[in-house]
Amino acid sequence: MKLNKQQWSWVFYDWANSSYGIIVTTAVLPVYFKAVAQANGVSAANATAYWGYANSIGTLLVSILAPVLGALADYPRAKKRMLNTFALVGMVMTLALSVVPTSAWKWLMVVYILSIIGYSGGNLFYDSFLTDVAPNEQMDRVSTYGYGFGYLGGVLAFILFLVLQLTNGFGQLSSYGVARWSFVLAAVWWIIFYVPLVKNVHQKYALKPSGQPVRSSFKRVWSTLKHIRNYRAAAWFLVAYFFYIDGVDTIFTMATSIGMDMGISTTTLMLVLLVVQLVAFPFSLLYGWLANKTSTRTGILLGIVIYLGICLYALRLSSAVDFWVLAVLVGTSQGGIQALSRSYFGRLIPKESGSEFFGFYNILGKFSAVMGPVLVGIVTQLTGQSTIGAASLSILFVIGLIIFLALPKLDQTKSV
Repeated sequence: MKLNKQQWSWVFYDWANSSYGIIVTTAVLPVYFKAVAQANGVSAANATAYWGYANSIGTLLVSILAPVLGALADYPRAKKRMLNTFALVGMVMTLALSVVPTSAWKWLMVVYILSIIGYSGGNLFYDSFLTDVAPNEQMDRVSTYGYGFGYLGGVLAFILFLVLQLTNGFGQLSSYGVARWSFVLAAVWWIIFYVPLVKNVHQKYALKPSGQPVRSSFKRVWSTLKHIRNYRAAAWFLVAYFFYIDGVDTIFTMATSIGMDMGISTTTLMLVLLVVQLVAFPFSLLYGWLANKTSTRTGILLGIVIYLGICLYALRLSSAVDFWVLAVLVGTSQGGIQALSRSYFGRLIPKESGSEFFGFYNILGKFSAVMGPVLVGIVTQLTGQSTIGAASLSILFVIGLIIFLALPKLDQTKSV
């Protein structure tokens, strides 16, 4: 299947904001934040916990409003405007990370939380555009291309960061200076590769215009909740998704902090993250191929089982080699399970209300990410071992797996 111009432009938004995901959320800011916090008297364990809490707060704020924001975006030409607004917030706040003083670690948390709001809010509308750019039979392929090429874009942005890191900014920057310039790099990358979507992607499905869109959006969300039994398969999928995607997101956001707690060097952590991105690119596309050969459900089940194994493997982490093995396992399934979850849900929902339903998808996906980091933070503080904190996420995958296994009894449509 060949992607058309609009589909490639949609895919490249994942390429664009991947710089934020790999540089800010995963590679640099966790290390930078812990260094700044510890320099200001915060213990290593508490710095890890505060990092988890910051991720939880940012995602919680977006999640609360996601369904109403999505409902607003279902009106003609609104989806693009709202995507532009949140993406701009994310870009500006990412740039702002570079100017926060090292003595103000709490302000660093605040700016990061605001950047999460822009990044997460933008992804809500980006995800909902999937129903506009791809028919049902192409959703798996287009969605996995988005994640796959997103990881490839992340690799290229990350390599540029590594040049700064390994050369100390060509001999001109301190370690703090390298971190700050990496935030500038992430923002600029995001801005440049966002342009194709702005030019070529358009909203295909929309509701009739409303004279009072805000009031109407609240009414529509309330009506959907009251009549949720009419969307039984989608509702039960979201419950399963709530649990298993929490574990996926938490492992992604907490991995660097856990590695640091194990004594793994910053340079090694950067190389591990680069390999994860390289592995994730072909395996994301492979999940799309598997879904087309078998079913979307099979691909999602495979991803959940692999992640459950990852959590149990975390209990035996004791060396850099163990961390490498765990990281590669994450790379094999991280993109695939997220991409197929998105396309699975996209088939279950009415397209003219796609953004509203992806608002619920977002609120359960992101609100679940409040629970995971808090769980890891609490268990880490109680035990003093972040590996046990990571292993505790297995509970979430087990619950998600059990619920998802029941889905065929609720929905037997060929589309999923």
